[in-house]
Amino acid sequence: MLRYILRRGLNAIPLLFLITIITYLVINLAPGDPVRMFINPEAKTQIDPEILRAQWGLDKPFFVRYLIWLGNVMKGNLGMSFFHGRPVMEVLWEALPNTIILSFASLVLSLVVAVPIGIYSAVKRNSVFDYLFSTFSFLGVSIPGFWLGLMCILLFALKLQWFPTSGMREVYDHVDVLDRLRHLVLPTIVLGTGTMAGDMRYMRSAMLSAITQDFVRTARAKGASENRVILKHALRNALLPMATSIGFMIPSLFSGAAAVEILFAWPGLGRVLMQANFTRDYPIIMGELILFSLMVIVGSLASDVLYAVVDPRIKLD
Repeated sequence: MLRYILRRGLNAIPLLFLITIITYLVINLAPGDPVRMFINPEAKTQIDPEILRAQWGLDKPFFVRYLIWLGNVMKGNLGMSFFHGRPVMEVLWEALPNTIILSFASLVLSLVVAVPIGIYSAVKRNSVFDYLFSTFSFLGVSIPGFWLGLMCILLFALKLQWFPTSGMREVYDHVDVLDRLRHLVLPTIVLGTGTMAGDMRYMRSAMLSAITQDFVRTARAKGASENRVILKHALRNALLPMATSIGFMIPSLFSGAAAVEILFAWPGLGRVLMQANFTRDYPIIMGELILFSLMVIVGSLASDVLYAVVDPRIKLD
């Protein structure tokens, strides 16, 4: 398996190289000038735009700028942020743990709720519960996340006042776990609802396919209890498709967290990226795009590894 992981890692290098070329080209072709974003026309003392452009390296041709940026990236330097005036790595490193907390909580919520409900819906196919869960899953996939977030803020934060409306914490002088959890509840529910609904349908479909297989009928014919048939024989085979989807859920949660972080003023990568888009902060945008690309590659690799762990018949080497 180690050889397989190393081989996949080496194959990802040209892919990342191609991604950087395309994204760097698209970002620099986008309308707008980052220098103009930092010039106040009403200020008495005006900054010469050409000085800023030379300071940030924007006076050089596109291809030269890309080679300089690529050389710095290979040394572990993502450049300096135009807006923050600090290294990009430092800015991203501050926001990354907050996004990881939110995404991981949403992933756990999705799996804890979706897997049991998907199994139950498959076992009780065409029952009242199955129809109710199916309706919920369709609504969860269809409802926009920003609308659901606004409704949660209106109901649970403003009307019932159970949870805070925004932010990550209210207590700053020390770590208050309950305070952090209260701030985490609503963003986690909003971010995890869409993924939860999709996984619910995914698990139901996989379980329906598993319980109709010959090995399940053989287990029942041998006198095994229904719980043993479902949990030991059918469930492990139904988890094979879920193992594939889990790896891709991680980057999708990170990318989907942007709207939730903005809505709930959560200090994560999504807010940093949105602010960088408004200010044309090219180094921050490129740094986050590389990070998201790495997550997709790692997620794909994690899916293959999980598939091999769940199904011992698969040998990655």
